[in-house]
Amino acid sequence: MTAPLQPSGSAAAVADTAPPLVEVRELVRRFDVSAPWLNRVLERRPRQFVHAVDGVSFTIGRGRTLALVGESGCGKSTVARMLVGLYPPTAGTVLFDGIDTTRSFAGPQARALRRRMQMIFQDPYASLNPRWKVLDIVGEPLREHRLVTEREALAARVGTLLQSVGLAAADAQKFPHQFSGGQRQRISIARALATEPEFLVCDEPTSALDVSVQAQVLNIMKDLQRERGLTYLFISHNLAVVRHVADEVGVMYLGRLVERADKRRLFTQPRHPYTRMLLDAIPDLRMSGRARTPVQGEVPNPLSPPPGCSFHPRCPAADARCRQERPALRPVDGTLVACHAVEEGRLPAA
Repeated sequence: MTAPLQPSGSAAAVADTAPPLVEVRELVRRFDVSAPWLNRVLERRPRQFVHAVDGVSFTIGRGRTLALVGESGCGKSTVARMLVGLYPPTAGTVLFDGIDTTRSFAGPQARALRRRMQMIFQDPYASLNPRWKVLDIVGEPLREHRLVTEREALAARVGTLLQSVGLAAADAQKFPHQFSGGQRQRISIARALATEPEFLVCDEPTSALDVSVQAQVLNIMKDLQRERGLTYLFISHNLAVVRHVADEVGVMYLGRLVERADKRRLFTQPRHPYTRMLLDAIPDLRMSGRARTPVQGEVPNPLSPPPGCSFHPRCPAADARCRQERPALRPVDGTLVACHAVEEGRLPAA
């Protein structure tokens, strides 16, 4: 497993003594996408597996935000679902406050563990039950975890949660269809906060919202993080959003982390050629005239990934070693990067 990046200054001293809240070690998830058994026998076809996540490792310190970015299908949402127990990992370990979550989710500790971590989903139109009032939607975790049992106390608690995300307590008596997309996502955040979790997994929580509404929701999430000391794993493909919310950024490509760095370092000195291509795809609003390389090609078929570095078919710096040997995530000038060209000095810092 790669060593965690350390923040600078006084924060580094704290990080040296405080263990991370979340630690992911060589996480793997394979999905069986084989044809039915009879078809395989008649057509003499082997079983097929998609390696959605292939050996991902990272840590998240308490009160910090790690953002995972990458193109659609890179495995970032699969990582999010494994962390909260929606998918069991094929291999690897997830430690939450020192607890092995894979074993805990299958045992008597599952209820207590799920109370400490919650998830905010991408689509606020699909994640809320249209037949339930907001009182029942936000109050469901309170009832399931037996935190509040009396109806009056439940209504008061739900009202407080709604106010904490910028809604009115009276909104508890409405149905989801009476709210806009941004308001629905606030309801989802209120539901996630009901059990007073320490860790929130946010799977593209603003991608379905207008830009102006995105800013409002993101500001609410940052305010809640400061007030409650929350730790976030933030999944996104929007680099502008990531720059606003993240402390550290991990870049994923075809199931693997190819770069991880402090936010400022990653945006000012990207090392991996894929990270550079992603940043070059952002419109140059300042009209700087800097040479830019748009993202070339397409993501390979995950059923038959290329040998060696999975990015080599699209990489302008690829050589024979890149086509044969898969690079490991190694520290280079304060950045963790999986790239032979960077390691050998063939691709200088941007």
